[in-house]
Amino acid sequence: MREVLNMQCNSEKDDADETNITPSEHNGTTLDTKQSDSRDVHSAEENQKSTIDPNLYLYDDDLETRPHISTFISSIANYENTIPAATDPDAKPPPPSARMGTLIGVFLPCIQNIFGVILFIRLTWVVGTAGAICGFLIVLTCCCVTMLTAISMSAIATNGVVPAGGSYFMISRSLGPEFGGAVGMLFYTGTTLAAAMYIVGAVEIVLTYMAPWASIFGDFTKDAEAMYNNFRVYGTLLLIFMGLIVFLGVKFVNKFATVALACVIFSIIAVYVGIFDNINGNEKLYLCVLGKRVLKDIPLENCTKEDPMLQDLYCPDHKCDEYYQNNNVTKVKGIKGLASGVFYDNIMPSFLEKGQFIAYGRNSVDIENIGGQSYNQIMADITTSFTLLIGIFFPSVTGIMAGSNRSGDLADAQKSIPIGTICAILTTSTVYLTSVLFFAGTVDNLLLRDKFGQSIGGKLVVANIAWPNQWVILIGSFLSTLGAGLQSLTGAPRLLQAIAKDEIIPFLAPFAKSSNRGEPVRALLLTIVICQCGILLGNVDLLAPLLSMFFLMCYGFVNLACAVQTLLRTPNWRPRFKFYHWSLSLLGLTLCISVMIMTSWYFALLAMGMAVVIYKYIEYRGAEKEWGDGIRGMALTAARYSLQRLEEGPPHTKNWRPQILVLSKLNDNLIPKYRKIFSFATQLKAGKGLTICVSVIKGDHTKITNKAVDAKTTLRKYMTDEKVKGFCDVLVAQEIGEGLSSVIQTIGLGGMKPNTVIIGWPYSWRQEGRYSWKTFIQTVRTVAACHMALIVPKGINFYPESNHKIGGNIDIWWIVHDGGLLMLLPFLLKQHRTWRNCKLRIFTVAQIEDNSIQMKKDLKTFLYHLRIEADVEVVEMNNSDISAYTYERTLMMEQRNQMLRALGLNKKENSKVVQTIVDHHYDAVKTASRVRFADPTIEETQNHDTHNEEKRNSIDSDGPESADAPDITSNKDESTEKTDENMKSSVKPDEFNVRRMHTAIKLNEVIVEKSQDAQLVIMNLPGPPREVRAERESNYMEFLEVLTEGLEKVLMVRGGGREVITIYS
Repeated sequence: MREVLNMQCNSEKDDADETNITPSEHNGTTLDTKQSDSRDVHSAEENQKSTIDPNLYLYDDDLETRPHISTFISSIANYENTIPAATDPDAKPPPPSARMGTLIGVFLPCIQNIFGVILFIRLTWVVGTAGAICGFLIVLTCCCVTMLTAISMSAIATNGVVPAGGSYFMISRSLGPEFGGAVGMLFYTGTTLAAAMYIVGAVEIVLTYMAPWASIFGDFTKDAEAMYNNFRVYGTLLLIFMGLIVFLGVKFVNKFATVALACVIFSIIAVYVGIFDNINGNEKLYLCVLGKRVLKDIPLENCTKEDPMLQDLYCPDHKCDEYYQNNNVTKVKGIKGLASGVFYDNIMPSFLEKGQFIAYGRNSVDIENIGGQSYNQIMADITTSFTLLIGIFFPSVTGIMAGSNRSGDLADAQKSIPIGTICAILTTSTVYLTSVLFFAGTVDNLLLRDKFGQSIGGKLVVANIAWPNQWVILIGSFLSTLGAGLQSLTGAPRLLQAIAKDEIIPFLAPFAKSSNRGEPVRALLLTIVICQCGILLGNVDLLAPLLSMFFLMCYGFVNLACAVQTLLRTPNWRPRFKFYHWSLSLLGLTLCISVMIMTSWYFALLAMGMAVVIYKYIEYRGAEKEWGDGIRGMALTAARYSLQRLEEGPPHTKNWRPQILVLSKLNDNLIPKYRKIFSFATQLKAGKGLTICVSVIKGDHTKITNKAVDAKTTLRKYMTDEKVKGFCDVLVAQEIGEGLSSVIQTIGLGGMKPNTVIIGWPYSWRQEGRYSWKTFIQTVRTVAACHMALIVPKGINFYPESNHKIGGNIDIWWIVHDGGLLMLLPFLLKQHRTWRNCKLRIFTVAQIEDNSIQMKKDLKTFLYHLRIEADVEVVEMNNSDISAYTYERTLMMEQRNQMLRALGLNKKENSKVVQTIVDHHYDAVKTASRVRFADPTIEETQNHDTHNEEKRNSIDSDGPESADAPDITSNKDESTEKTDENMKSSVKPDEFNVRRMHTAIKLNEVIVEKSQDAQLVIMNLPGPPREVRAERESNYMEFLEVLTEGLEKVLMVRGGGREVITIYS
C-alpha cells in the first residue's frame, strides 16, 4: 500500500497515466468506462480552473460567480460618497486634500451655522421680555430639541456611509421617498427663508445701528412701517447682490465662510470680555425714564422735567399729559454690571401686548396707553408670550446638520459627526444659557426690552456691552450674518437640485439641470424668488417663527426616523453611535410638535399642510423609489394593502432580514427529530422577521390526513415550547424530495415569502444510502435555484438552549463573498440573550498572491463601516503540496463508491461494508477529529446478538452525550478485506477528487487549530456538484464531512445570490 501511495505522490500531475481496472458490471455500466469519462471531464475543468488556489479548490464552482474575500474587500476598501459639494467650475482641479477631522469638518461648521443674527439683535430683548427664568427655559427648550435631534441624527449618520444631503438623505432613506420628499422640501423652504431672515437681519444692523441716515422712507424711529419698508427695499437689493455672488463666485462664498466664522467667534469673545470688564457697570449709557416708562429721542442733558424740550412735548397748548404731571423724570444707568444686583430685577417675565408701554413692573397705570398719545415713550411693537419667544429664538439653534452635510469630506464620519455635532451643541447651548444669565445680571430691564435701542440713541445693546467698543460687534455681526445668508443661498439650490435628481417629485424635474458651468441656475432662481417673498415680510420677528416651523418639522422627522428604525430592529440598523434610545427620539419628536403648536398654530398647520400635500403628491404621482426605508419594513406586518406593496419588488438590502423556512424532519412517531433546530430559529429571530416551519410526510394525502393533522399539532407544540413566532404546516407527498422542492418553491405569499431555509444535516447519510444524501443535495440545489439563502446547522444537539447564556467566541470563516450573510447571521444571533456575551472573530484565507497585511487592514475597514465589532485574522495557507494522507482519504472515498456499485448490496449490507471501510481508515490514520458527528436521534434498537460492527454502524448515540465515546473496533469480513486490498492496489485517486479533498483537509486543519474551542463556527457551504451523478454527490458529502471534522458546533451557510448587508445608511 505504501509503495502504491509513493508512486502516486511522485506522479500526481501525470494525467496520461491510467490504471486498468477489471470490468465489473453493475446495472449495465462498466467501471473503467465511467472512470475514463470522468477523467476527460475533470481534465477539461482543470484547464479552465488552473488559476484557482489549490487550497481553495473545493470552492472552485463558487469562485466563478462569488468573489474570494481578498478580491471583494479590496474592491470596497476605498469608496467615494455621492452628492458633490459646491465647487467653482472655473477653478483648476485642486490637489487631493487631506480628509477633515472632527474640529475642522464638523465642530466649526456647526458653530458657524448655529450662531446667527438672533444672538446679536434679539437675545437681549428675549431675556428682558421673558425674564431670567423664562428666558433660560426658552433657550433650554430649544437646545433640548436640537440635542435630542442630534442624538437621533448621530445614530442615523453612523448607521453606514451618509453621502452629502443632510437630513433629506437620512430621512428619505430611512422613512421612504414620500416622507423624504416632503421633509426635503420643508428643509429647502426653511433654508431659503433662513437666507431671507439673515438678509433682513443684516439690513436691520446697518440701517438701525450703523447708518440710520440711509433711510429712504423718513425717520423710521417714529414709524414702524417706514422701517419695514426700508428693510424690504434694501433687502431686495442685497438679495440681488448676494445672488450674483453665488451665481458667479462659489469660490468666494467658500472663502468668505472662514471670515464669517472668525467674526462670530471674535464677537462672542468680545461680549464675554465686555461683561466682565463692566462688572461694576459703566457711565457711557444712561436712560431717560418718565415715572416707570422709558423715553426715546431725548439727549441726556435734556432729561429733566423742567427742560423746555419735554415741556413742549408733553404740554402742548399748556395742557400737560396726566402721566407726565404725576411722575418725575430720572436718569437710569443702562449697563449696571454683575455686581449691581440688577439680576433680581430681571427674574420675572414682562410680556406685553402690542401698543403697551415698556415700563418697570406690571402696573396697568404704567403700561397702558390711556390717553391715546405715545409722545416719545417706547411701545411694544408686537404681542409677546413665552411660546412666541420660543419661535423667535429657535432659529438661533438650527444648523446642526452642517457636519452631516460634509460627511463625504470627513476622515472618519462615523466618529466625527456625533462628537463634533454634540460638542458644537453643548458649546453653543452653554454660550446661550450663560448669555441669558449674564445679560439679566448686567443690563437694566428697560434697556433689555428696548428691541431697537431707541432709548440710547439707536444703539445695539450687545454692542455696547462688548469690549473694546461697539464697532467690533456691529461689523462682526454684519459680516457673520452676511456669510450665513450666502451659505443658505448656496446650499438651498443644491438641495433642491438633489431632490429633483432623485425624480420623486416630477414637477421639479426642470430644476435637476445644471448650467454649462455646473451651477444649479434654475434652482438658484427659484430660491431667490422664494427668498424675496420672505424679505417682503420685512420683519425678523415674523420670519423667525415661520422658518422655525420648517426646521421643527424636519427635526421631528429625524427623530421619527430613528425611533422607527430602533423599534423595527431591522438587521441593517447597527449605528456605531450607541448612546441613543427610541424613547429619546420620541421625546424629541414630541417636543418638536409641541413647540410648533405652542409657537404659532397657524404656521404649524401651514407647514404640516405643505408636508401632507407633498407626501400625497409623491405617493400618487411621484416616481417609485425603493430605498430600504423603515415604513416599507413595517409593511411586512400589515394586511392586503401592504402585501400588494411588497409585491412590487424584492426588499432593499437595508430591509433584508432572514424570513426563515425551517424544514423539520419527523421520525416514525411524527415527532421532529431535531428539537434544537427550533431553538436556533428563535435565537436567530431576535432580529425579527417571519418564520415558517414545515415537515413533509411520505404517503397518500387522502389516506393519512389524520396523521398530517397530528403532525402539524406536534409541530405547533414544539414551536410554542421553543417560542418560535410564526406559522407551521405539514405536506404529504409521494416522495420526500419532491415534497420539499414544492414547499421551497411555493411557500409564502407575496412579500411574505421566506428567503432563508434551515435544514438539518443528514447524519446517517452513509448508513441510509443514496436516498438520504440525494434528498439533502436536491434540497440544496432547489434552494439555490430559488435564490434563497441556506443554513445547515451541524451538531445541532450541541447548540445551546434559548434560556441559556453562553460566553466565548463565534468564529466566522469567510472564504467567498456570497452577499454578506456570514456577517449578518452572527450579528443577529448576538441580539439574542443566549449569544449576547460572545465575541466575534473573523478568519479569512489569503491566497498565494494576496498581501495579507493589506487584506487584514481592508477587512477591518469594511467591518468598521458595517458597524460590526470583531477581531480579524488573515490565515496564510502557503503550503499547497498534496499529502499522502489526502491521497489515502480520497482513495477510501472512491473505493466505497466502487464497492457499492460492484457488490450491489442491500441497505443492511451497505451499512456494514461502508462502516468497515470507515473503521479501517480511522484505525490506519490518526486524525485530528475531536467530535464524531452522529445522528442525535436514532436509538439503539439492535438485538443483543447482533455483531459489534452492526452495532457501531448505526452511529446511533442517543445524542451528543455519546459523541465522545470510544470507538468499538470490529473484525472485518475476510472477503470484504480481500476486495479492499484489490481495490487499493489497482486504483489511482481521481485528481479532481484529490484536489477537493486537499482543500477540505487543509481548511479543516486550520479551522480546528484556530476554532476548536469556539462556541460556534460559521463557514461557507461549498456549492453542490453541477453533475447529477451518484459518485459526485457522494463525494460532495464526504468533502463536507472532512471539512467539519473535529468541530462541535458548525453552521454552514450559503447565500442566495444577493447582497443582504450594506455599509450605507
